[in-house]
Amino acid sequence: MEKAFRWAFIGTGRLAGEVAKEITASGRHQIVSVYTRRPERCAEFAGQYGAFAAGSAEEAVSRPDVDGVYIVTPHTSHEEYSITAMRAGKPVLCEKPITTDAGKAEEMLRVAREQDVYFSEAMWTWFSPIANKVKEWLDAGEYGEILECRLNYRGQGIYYAPRVTDPAVGGGALLDIGIYPITYIYRLFGEPDTIRCTGNLRNGIDMSEEIRMRYAEKEFVISVSLEDDHETEDVTLVGTKAKTHLPHFHYANEVTLEKADGTRETFSVYGGMLNEFDLVASEMRAGKKESAYVPHSATMRVMQMMDDCRAQMGLVYPFEK
Repeated sequence: MEKAFRWAFIGTGRLAGEVAKEITASGRHQIVSVYTRRPERCAEFAGQYGAFAAGSAEEAVSRPDVDGVYIVTPHTSHEEYSITAMRAGKPVLCEKPITTDAGKAEEMLRVAREQDVYFSEAMWTWFSPIANKVKEWLDAGEYGEILECRLNYRGQGIYYAPRVTDPAVGGGALLDIGIYPITYIYRLFGEPDTIRCTGNLRNGIDMSEEIRMRYAEKEFVISVSLEDDHETEDVTLVGTKAKTHLPHFHYANEVTLEKADGTRETFSVYGGMLNEFDLVASEMRAGKKESAYVPHSATMRVMQMMDDCRAQMGLVYPFEK
């Protein structure tokens, strides 16, 4: 039996806790070192998993028993910690978005190439067989000509964690949740001809936006909000031969292809975060330098599109002024 993959966790917030609980329960993953800037929280989190509570990020990632580094801090510190890990020769899985703008993202990928180490954005949707099944159906022509593609990611995200509404750490709807539907459409259809974004800015962040990605004569619409009382997270994909309506598209466990002839094909599989960590661990062990599921080119292009959206909304963070 293969030994558990050994992770250094940089960050101990809500998402870190959710991930840690899920992956360690599988027995296939182990957390061996932890770092966060709050020593008490670092010790508490490390104690939960029998891990080493490091006094610095360098100490956490440089240990010889670390196979890979998972970075799950606010967006603004991703670049620093990723580069620290990669310069220590460690492969990195970095939470989305990998940073706050395309320039910083390019520097992170440059260091990955320079150090010849694996680096991947933790876009868990595209490590899931569900999203890849939709793409498989699309590529095989199962939908026919696409007539409509609409994605919603709306809810009360303002209560998820303090960072979500904090402009000092790149808070707001676009970077936190808008990245999911933008990536989804990009991975299905490739490069749009244009992207248009209108948003509602308040208190230094974007609370909501509508994003339109245009492909020739078709326009696919994204609606994102951090303050909608009626939670809506879904993708609707309609073609001349079939359609799909997929609730909770970014972590769904089941998807159905509803064909125009009345027949249905349903694909069911676990859609949680463990898929991502199993696949990334496998890629890291194989010595790969980027993921087949979330390639560097997709990470960069989505970051560039989000930069474009921010420019159209006039969204500038305090640390950019």
